[in-house]
Amino acid sequence: MFRGSMVALVTPFKNGKVDKKTLKKLVRFHIKNNTSALVPCGTTGESATLSYEEHEMVIDIVIQEAGGRIPVIAGTGSNSTWEAIKLTRFAKKAGADGALLICPYYNKPTQNGLYEHFKAIAEEVDIPLILYNIPSRTGINMAVDTISKLAKDFKNIVGVKEASGNLDQMINIRRNTPDNFLLISGDDALTLPVLSIGGKGVISVLANIMPKEVEDVVRKFEVGDVQGARELHLHLYPLIKAMFLETNPIPVKTAMGMMGLISPELRLPLAPMSDKNKNLLRKILKQYRLLA
Repeated sequence: MFRGSMVALVTPFKNGKVDKKTLKKLVRFHIKNNTSALVPCGTTGESATLSYEEHEMVIDIVIQEAGGRIPVIAGTGSNSTWEAIKLTRFAKKAGADGALLICPYYNKPTQNGLYEHFKAIAEEVDIPLILYNIPSRTGINMAVDTISKLAKDFKNIVGVKEASGNLDQMINIRRNTPDNFLLISGDDALTLPVLSIGGKGVISVLANIMPKEVEDVVRKFEVGDVQGARELHLHLYPLIKAMFLETNPIPVKTAMGMMGLISPELRLPLAPMSDKNKNLLRKILKQYRLLA
C-alpha cells in the first residue's frame, strides 16, 4: 500500500504563518521527482507547534495540491487520544490515504495504555493507520508485543514507522507481525538495513532535498540491484548525517533555505542553526552539488 521514499514534509513558514504558496510548490516538487508519498504534519513538519487550525489547513492543502497523483499520509498523532481521533477524522474527511500516529508523548503510558490509545483511534476512524515509534522524542518505546497485538487485532493498523534505531527490535517486529504489515524506516541512515530485513521504505527527512536519490535507493533494492542500492546509500550517508547536526528539522530547513526551496524560518523553541554547523552544512551541500 505504502512504499518507497515517503517524504517527512517540512512546513514552510513566512513571517510566522504557514507559507501556503511554498507548501503547494513543495508538493509539486515531490511529484516531479517521483517521491512515493507525502507525509505532512510529522516531526519534520513541526506539528508540535502548529495550531489545530494550521494542522488541518496543512493537511488539506497537501491533499488538494496532490490531487490524487501521490498518496498522502497525514500526521494526526497526539498525546491526547481524543485529539488524535479528532485530527484523524479530519484527515479521512479531507481525503488522506492514511494517517501517521506518533506514540503519546510526555504522558509516559504503559504498554497497555499504548494499546488502548491506538485501539480507540482504530475503532473510531476507518482509514489505514501507521504507528510511529520514536522513543527519543516521546520518552516511551512501543514494545514488539504491543505492535504485534495491534497489527493482528486491527486490519486498519497497516504498519509502523520505526525510529527507535534498534534493528533487533525491527527484526522482531518483522518476525511477529503479519506478512502484509508494513515495516517502514524512520531513519534515513537505516533505510538499507531495514529494507534488507523486509522493510518497505522510509519516511525520509533527506527526501526534502534529494527526493529522487532516496527513492532510487528503494527502487534499486526492490528490483534486485542490491549493490547499486548499497553504493547509493553509502554515497548519501554523509549528507544524511548532516541533516542531524542539530535537532531535526533545523538542518533540513536551513539546507532548503540555502537551496532556495523555502524560507528557513522555524518556530520557537526551535532556533536558527549555529554559524559553525551552518558553515559545515553549506560545505557538505556544495560537495553534493546542491549549491552553486
